[in-house]
Amino acid sequence: MKILNPFRLGLLGGLGVLVAVGIGQTIISLATILTYVGAALFLALGLDPLVTWLETKKFPRWTAILTVLAGVLGVFAGLVFAIVPVIAEQVRNASRAIPRLVTAFFDGTIKENIETAFPWLNVEDLLDGFTTWATELDFTTIGGGVFAVGIGIATGITGAIIVLILTIYFVSSINNIKSGIYQLVPATKRAKFIDLAEQVSTAVGRYVIGQGSLALVNGVLSFIVLTWIFPAFDLPVKYSALLAFIAFLGSLIPLVGTLSGSVVIALLVLLFNGPPSVIAVGIYYLIYMQVEAYLLNPRIMSKAVKLPGALVVIAALAGGTLLGILGALIAIPVAAAILLVVQQVVVPRQAEL
Repeated sequence: MKILNPFRLGLLGGLGVLVAVGIGQTIISLATILTYVGAALFLALGLDPLVTWLETKKFPRWTAILTVLAGVLGVFAGLVFAIVPVIAEQVRNASRAIPRLVTAFFDGTIKENIETAFPWLNVEDLLDGFTTWATELDFTTIGGGVFAVGIGIATGITGAIIVLILTIYFVSSINNIKSGIYQLVPATKRAKFIDLAEQVSTAVGRYVIGQGSLALVNGVLSFIVLTWIFPAFDLPVKYSALLAFIAFLGSLIPLVGTLSGSVVIALLVLLFNGPPSVIAVGIYYLIYMQVEAYLLNPRIMSKAVKLPGALVVIAALAGGTLLGILGALIAIPVAAAILLVVQQVVVPRQAEL
């Protein structure tokens, strides 16, 4: 039996560790780019079923792709030219209301509103804690914080544009990308791999469409209710477009998104409108969350991903912990893909043993 040279063995082991560390550092350095690529690919898989559906309606593929891309660009342009100016105007109006909020804070109006809306809260302790925090605040860091927020907003806008461009590219070349990946699989296993890959791709696409549909329903209903229905009952709600946009963004996040968005909306309504309106808004979102959980979600998502409830919760929590919002978005279809592989590959192999 040949004995390996200890020095050579240690050297190879050390080089292996260095290579592994280098690969890890490279992945960390490219984390932002990989996130953009992953998000764009995720969205492209979500748009691909629309292209396929148009092809079934006798559209040539290039026409179907152009139609879907025109729709995506139209939605993006609509958000920019319709929603953003309204939100910007309402944010300016909200900033003008800050002096009144400061006055209401010091003359006790906010305290009375909170006590009326939430009589079980200890308002004195909350205000004392806020006062202590304000007195200990280091104002020298505010400028740097504002600058950091500005950089974060610019980075977010740039990232959204990059993801949009990559999504357009992936949608137009998704079949070529799939074909290239399939060629890397051995011919004996290629048919099974293609079948699984297409099932996963279909599940991801349907999931994206389903989640987007839920978010659109929440956003549209929020805008209608907050803009027209509540004011008709003498319950005015300021900045309804901004609140509806928050509801839309929140519902894009599985499980906790609708709840988190509703809490943020309720707090904003409490600040700018007072107890009667916030009570009505709270009741509306409690009812809506029940309707979404027991009526809308099962109907919209029943044909997308089929996962046990416990796996849905675990996948969303794990994805959110690892990759934040993006992780929460992709965790459920990824879990569905893993479950599909286990059911169609691992289980049959175990049955043959």
